[in-house]
Amino acid sequence: MQTKKNIQYLLSGLLLLLVHTSCNKLTENPYSSIFTENFYKTASDAEAALTAVYGPMVNLYLTAATGASDFSADQTYPRPVVGRDTYTLFSYDPNYTTQKSFSRQNESPQQIWQSCYSGIEKANWVLLRVPQTSMDTTRRSVILGEAYYMRAFYFWTLTKNFRDIVVKTTPSTSIDTAIIGKTMQADVFKQIYLDLEQAIAKLPSYSASIQKGRPSKEVAIALYAKTALYAQDWPTALSKAKLVIGSGKYSLMTDVLDVYNVAKEDAARQENMWAFECEATSPGFSTQIISLYGPKNSDAPQYAPTTYGSAFAYQSFFDSFNPADRRRLLLDTFYINKLGQVVHQKDITPITQRGVLVKKYMDANAIGASGAINIPILRLADIYLIAAEASAQQNSPTDEAYGYINTIRKRAGIPDLTAGLGKAAFVDSVLQERSWELFAEGDRWYDLTRTNTFLQVIPKAVNDVFPTRTPQPKNRYFPIPLDEINANQKLEQNPEWK
Repeated sequence: MQTKKNIQYLLSGLLLLLVHTSCNKLTENPYSSIFTENFYKTASDAEAALTAVYGPMVNLYLTAATGASDFSADQTYPRPVVGRDTYTLFSYDPNYTTQKSFSRQNESPQQIWQSCYSGIEKANWVLLRVPQTSMDTTRRSVILGEAYYMRAFYFWTLTKNFRDIVVKTTPSTSIDTAIIGKTMQADVFKQIYLDLEQAIAKLPSYSASIQKGRPSKEVAIALYAKTALYAQDWPTALSKAKLVIGSGKYSLMTDVLDVYNVAKEDAARQENMWAFECEATSPGFSTQIISLYGPKNSDAPQYAPTTYGSAFAYQSFFDSFNPADRRRLLLDTFYINKLGQVVHQKDITPITQRGVLVKKYMDANAIGASGAINIPILRLADIYLIAAEASAQQNSPTDEAYGYINTIRKRAGIPDLTAGLGKAAFVDSVLQERSWELFAEGDRWYDLTRTNTFLQVIPKAVNDVFPTRTPQPKNRYFPIPLDEINANQKLEQNPEWK
């Protein structure tokens, strides 16, 4: 979609019609704002408007939210078809929309930009109008808390991908109010803090009664901790992480494999704090990640009925695990095909004899490529590792910091990290632990970019499919889509991409 069309779509306020879609063709003429004047009158209006805030997550998590990170980093790689190698080879430029370097927009950085701003606009309308809605005051407060949380999440997703972004906290009532310039990343983090403080004040603590896919108070605190980690605000990252861990509302699964067992996803919510919730039924949300991380030709029924052999783990990443690490069981160098035969590594993929399968997104009962396995966004294990890193950065490695990382290592079945490391070595160990713990969850690239270590790490992550990978300093953040800049005279390209 063109950005001008996006702006006009935002002006329309037709929230109910766009809960499940985000790519409808739209007219060039702005709609009247009379619809928004007549909407938000009842509790059902408010609920529908909030549901619409979550709608853009469908396109965001189809591929781009995880693929932008995972295919750029050093754990997994795509089969070089339909432009997926664009991330891996860093071959994109600011013209990637018009030059079609990404043959599928839903896998490109533009999808991240458009989905997040669509969600932000919807959240802004909720925050403007719902306070005047006639409804139960307790429920109204929760709706506003969720809208604040989602706006913070969309801002955080944008800034970790594009750095300085447009911070918009009021809805677009005209073209003029829709067109504003960028905000520096440090101030973006401040806005995220403000939104999360509102969310924390309004959201209920976690309980089984919270609707799947909706945030709790502790989830908002967890995002606060992770935002502070990215901002290198170590005291805040540590204090917020400790609040989540100490709340007692969440706990680690005893067996890490159960976090990704689709039959145990309800129980896994004790650790999987907030996720993109997928369903195999229609209507329902799913993601093509389920079909990418499986053998070619849908040949392994334990993965899903429809898989394409489109994404694999690097052999070097598989080899980096301690063989006793239970997390390595979420990778595999063979599978059992439909005939009950063992298919060995050399035959797993049509592109290399060294392909390693990722098993985090298996659903044998998927309908085609639509499965019910969820994509984790915030897990308690992540919060333990945030606490470990922030504690070491603030205080040097103490018993507290070792305790946090060793909690994760114990669960994985590997020895404790030995005491006596210096700060730099300890932080490197935490980053490595994050790589093992959170692989294929859309996290690793942002660890490398927030620490500015990607230029050293990525050239070593090669194989016979991608024998040379040469990121440049400018690849730390994606260029802002050219279509967006052409449509907004106040929006400037990131300096490295000019």
